[in-house]
Formats: sequence, structure tokens, C-alpha cells
Amino acid sequence: MKVTDVKTFAVDCFRTNWVFVKVYTDEGIDGVGEATLEYKEKALIGAVEHIKEYLVGKNPLNIEKHWHEIYRDAYWRGGAVLMSALSAVETALWDILGKSLNVPVYQLMGGKVNDKVRIYVNGWFAGAKTPKEFGEKAKIAVQRGVTAMKWDPFGKSYLDISNKDLNTALECVDEVRKAVGNEVDLLIEGHGRFNIPTGIKIAKELEQFKPMFFEEPVPPDNLDALKAVRDKSPVAISAGERLYTRWDYKPMFDKMAADYIQPDISHAGGIMELKKIAAEAECRYIPFAPHNPSGPVANAATLQLAASCPNFCILEIMYSDVDYRKDVTTEDLHYENGYIDIPDKPGLGIEINEEECAKHPYQVHTLRHYTGALTNIRPAKTEFYF
Repeated sequence: MKVTDVKTFAVDCFRTNWVFVKVYTDEGIDGVGEATLEYKEKALIGAVEHIKEYLVGKNPLNIEKHWHEIYRDAYWRGGAVLMSALSAVETALWDILGKSLNVPVYQLMGGKVNDKVRIYVNGWFAGAKTPKEFGEKAKIAVQRGVTAMKWDPFGKSYLDISNKDLNTALECVDEVRKAVGNEVDLLIEGHGRFNIPTGIKIAKELEQFKPMFFEEPVPPDNLDALKAVRDKSPVAISAGERLYTRWDYKPMFDKMAADYIQPDISHAGGIMELKKIAAEAECRYIPFAPHNPSGPVANAATLQLAASCPNFCILEIMYSDVDYRKDVTTEDLHYENGYIDIPDKPGLGIEINEEECAKHPYQVHTLRHYTGALTNIRPAKTEFYF
């Protein structure tokens, strides 16, 4: 079997663009991956083209060899663009291998530890502006069976937060907690916003609401700062969506800087690299909670991975999406009581529809995290897809 082509499909999905990668072979077995990299799609597509120059003509089943050589020969190792391109291609190669053997990818990872995985939802708050509106949105989510939910209540604060803005954020968390009761897990997102004293201050204020964790309280480029917050935080700290490969994760593990790790299958190196990172976490008794706010292919790949990881804890998923999500892939999720079943189809168990992808071409989208526009995460017309 030889690789004959590698193509990218950039699909507008309102807040960003999904970037799907498809690897074709001379035996008619194709594989898909996802490299969705918020707001840097053009650079990403160029990086995939460089990988294509290496991969065409080679045996797609030599996955570890290709990963190592692509990573090594990039020279500028790591980083979001290069690693996202490699992650998607690596995922597509596992999809090809699974299909060629007629088994799901999780079987190639050692088989199932989990038949289903617990999820927490993101995006459930779309359109909410006031604390009471967040509470009302939370009630609706719980009525649909949601048992854990995440959001960023901090407006456009960056590094510091005023007492007024902090009070508003805490009022928002309070309204959600009152709306959902004590049995639903709340996960508070920081988006790497704050300096050390502000992160500690917020963590102490959040304790009263019993959150599952406080995510990314400080920017991702200083793990000593993250550890400084964790050491004084009364609530669990999660981080890692902006770390790439086991080499980035090593200093985090050495410092024990986070209570939960959140590598992203589309950015941190793909399926096997996340398996290795999860194993490193397992020997330190750190739960594995993958970052996964992207598209249907990334979700399918992460489900296969989560099936095989003993320290898997909980998986992020978007609560609703553009109404054409169901058209661009063959995604078919079964959700019940806060869990999603692991699909058993060969490979990743998902295909992309190239013609439908072409109907929603790339659009320019800009970062919303520090502008106060975070709740503009979904269009007026959305669809619940689980």
C-alpha cells in the first residue's frame, strides 16, 4: 500500500474553521484526521502540504516511523502549526490501518478499557450575557441530560480582574450552581488569562461552588506560574491544551503543575502521542481529560483513544453546532445519562463528505477570548447533535 495524495478541507463553522485532512492510498483505503487550529488555518494548510511532499509514495502503515521523521525533519520542532498538521496526518494513518484490518482504532491501542466515556459540554451558554441568562441556559442543558458543563465567566479581563468584574463572574457561577444543583459538575475556564496572584485569588473564591476544576488560570508559556497557582489553590487545576508532545509535557509532570491534563488530539501529536502522554500521567495518578472543542473527526479520534486509557476521566464536547455538521461527516453519536458510547466501526468510524465540505468554504474569524464576545460561540440556527 502506498500514499497517493493528501488533501485538506477547510470548513467554516461560525466561530472558526474546521480543517479536515484526508490521506489517500493506491488500494482505495483512505484515512481522515482533523487539524482544526483556531484562526491560523492558512499556515496550517501550508504545513500539511510540506508533510504531503514527504508522505506521498510511502507505506501509510509505518506510522511510528513517519511520525518520527516528520517531527525530526521539521527542524523547528513543536508549536501549534507544525504539530497540528502532524497530528491530523498521524490520525489519518491510524484510520487507514484500522480500516485495512477491519477493526476500530481502539483495538490497535490495546482494546477497550471503557465502553463509554463521560462528557462535559462546552458552548451550552451561547448567547447568554447576564448571570441570570447563564442560569437559564444551564437549566436547559441539565434538562437534556447534561451532568457536567464548562464555561469562562470572566468577560474580557486579562492578567488582572477588578473587584466589580470578579463579583459579576462569581454571581454567574452562583446562578449556574443554583440552577443545576450540587450533583452537576461545574468546570471553570480561565483561557490562560491571569497573573499568579489573580489566579490564586479567583481559585480561592471559586472553592465555595465546588468546581471539578479551574482550567488554565495563567498563560500557557510558564509552567512555574501554573505550579505557583496550583500550590495555593483550594480547587483542582487543569491545563495542557496548548502543550505539544511528550517533551512539552515532561516539565509539567516533573513539576506536578496540574491536577488534570488536557492534551488535544488535533494539536499535541495525534493518537499515539496522546496515548504516551496519558501513560506518563497514569504513573503519576493524574487524570486524563482531553481538550476537544473542535469538529466531528477530532471527536471520533478522541473517543477511540479514550476507550483505551485507564486514567481517562472526562471528555469535552460541544453542546450544539452549525446545523450542517451532520452533513459534512457521517458522525453518529449515542448519548445517554452524561456518557457517549465508543463506536465500533473500523478505523475511526467516520468519513467526511467532500462535496458538503466544499459548500462551506473558509471564512475569516478572529479571536474572541479577550473581547467580551466569548458567548458568541454559535449562530442563531444551531443543532444539538447528541
